[in-house]
Amino acid sequence: MKNYLNFETNIKELEAELENLKDPFNKEGLTEVDTNKISHLQDDIDKKLKEIYSNLNPWQKTMVARHEERPKSKFFIDYLFSDFIPLSGDRYYGEDKSVIAGFGKFINTSVLIIGQEKGDSLETRIERNFGMMKPEGYRKTVRLMKLADKFNLPIILFIDTPGAYPGVGAEERGQAEAIAKSIECCMELKVPTISVIIGEGGSGGAIALASSSKVLMLENAIYSVISPEGCASILWRDPKKTLEAATAMKLSAGDLLDLKIVDEIIEEPIGGAHRDKNKMLINVKNSIQKSLIEFSDLDRNEILEKRKNKFLSMGRSKGLYSSEGKDKLILQQNIIEKINQKINLNRKNFFIIFIILIVLIIFGLNLD
Repeated sequence: MKNYLNFETNIKELEAELENLKDPFNKEGLTEVDTNKISHLQDDIDKKLKEIYSNLNPWQKTMVARHEERPKSKFFIDYLFSDFIPLSGDRYYGEDKSVIAGFGKFINTSVLIIGQEKGDSLETRIERNFGMMKPEGYRKTVRLMKLADKFNLPIILFIDTPGAYPGVGAEERGQAEAIAKSIECCMELKVPTISVIIGEGGSGGAIALASSSKVLMLENAIYSVISPEGCASILWRDPKKTLEAATAMKLSAGDLLDLKIVDEIIEEPIGGAHRDKNKMLINVKNSIQKSLIEFSDLDRNEILEKRKNKFLSMGRSKGLYSSEGKDKLILQQNIIEKINQKINLNRKNFFIIFIILIVLIIFGLNLD
């Protein structure tokens, strides 16, 4: 049974009608299948889906990104990679089943694959902790990323998590330190790293694995520092103001591409990735392949430098430029701006000088 979002009511009604038409035994007696009507109805559904999904607001995109039928990391790992060998444990505490990691082949190229996995049923969601990684999960990925770097293997990561696990046990085992170490490791790697945000990219739980050479993002995925509900609760003290929060945070793929936080948007089938998983698989495969080719002519130091400069330039696209050293950024200012800046920095001194000048002028007039 399909699951429909609250803005898909019309689609649900049309698809129910379509299913009835396709079943010649759904009424009393045997009836013929009306193929022309089925064809017209399918066209109506496609048209309606295109109309709805081309005008989704940020909160609706959040709901699509969380859709329980949306393809998960395990789906992409199973069908995009061959000879996959999963590896477990962080060598300190234990195994974290919310992240799948191991080595495999992507079109005959050996790679390390890491995927945050939410699960696709109630049992697997509980087992996978709804994709919320614990410290041992991040330490496992750090261990494997260093191993891939040692053997010069590209790393492909699938991001899909509401955030890192916030439990007491995770905090006691050093959750914040594990996330920080993971980010540090991602930034120091000298092999290409490609992160694909396939659903939710939530908070530090996502950035710990998305500090990559290239960040790809599915069209209806989201990537944010906090959930819209959490943001609404903090800023408006009203968890129902999710639309306002989602809009303000600019968590959609289009906004993040404009801000140069992500590098590419991967197109989804009409109606979302869950409606045509095979097409979504092809689109993701093509984007990853294209990204790997971009790094094929770069040496290890160039890959590291490219990643470093990419993150240093974030948020500095207006009014800043790179000077002699690639990672030294200096503010562009004209003469008037420089004068204003000096005045603002020395406002008190300028005020004293101004008062002295006024006193001298008045004193000079009195002498005359």
